[in-house]
Amino acid sequence: MFIWARITNFGNQMKENISSKELMLKKIRKALLEKRDNPHPNLEDSQLYKPNVEELEVLFAEQLTAVAGNFIFCENGVDFIENILTLADRFKWRKIYCWEPELQALLSHYEFPFYQTDKDFEQAEVGITLCESLIARNGSVMVSNQNAAGRRLSIFPHQHIVIARTGQLVLDLKDAFQMLKNKYGNQIPSMVSTITGPSRTADIEKTLVLGAHGPKELFVFLIDDFS
Repeated sequence: MFIWARITNFGNQMKENISSKELMLKKIRKALLEKRDNPHPNLEDSQLYKPNVEELEVLFAEQLTAVAGNFIFCENGVDFIENILTLADRFKWRKIYCWEPELQALLSHYEFPFYQTDKDFEQAEVGITLCESLIARNGSVMVSNQNAAGRRLSIFPHQHIVIARTGQLVLDLKDAFQMLKNKYGNQIPSMVSTITGPSRTADIEKTLVLGAHGPKELFVFLIDDFS
């Protein structure tokens, strides 16, 4: 009699558990089948930011300097050389590396000294690279491995100099990706990343440290005319 009572109680408990489970499943099925007013919202049209009223050059300069980057606007190649000579003299740069043919031609035209190969690269102080675009909204630089500099020149040297044309300046990240798609079509580079100011970390006791995993300084030259 005692054994039968235990079996009966166990059976009742199982029925209760099954009923609870079925009830929960019914609720889930009902929720999944319910018609939503907008199951696929158009996030592209959502107003995440206020409409921009500033010139892109001004907005980019403000955002870049806010994250400890350095912005230099140059009207032409002569202006660029004068500015970079001033920086080289101020920081006593000697090991300057540039692997982009277009930039090499510009620097050679004005007889600016630089390393064209990776000889003594472990001693590199400065890396000069091109970029894919400049994103004004957050002061970021989009780079890829499609350029001759690859990734090393933007990561290893303590100082990173980016050279960009005014035509590469866009407002948002989505505009930068559209420019990338227009340029490469279906052959999108395998590595695309954005750089926002110097490398930084606050992992240790929430103390901000610049240059933790990359360059300590970022200089962005925006040139109106390369000639």
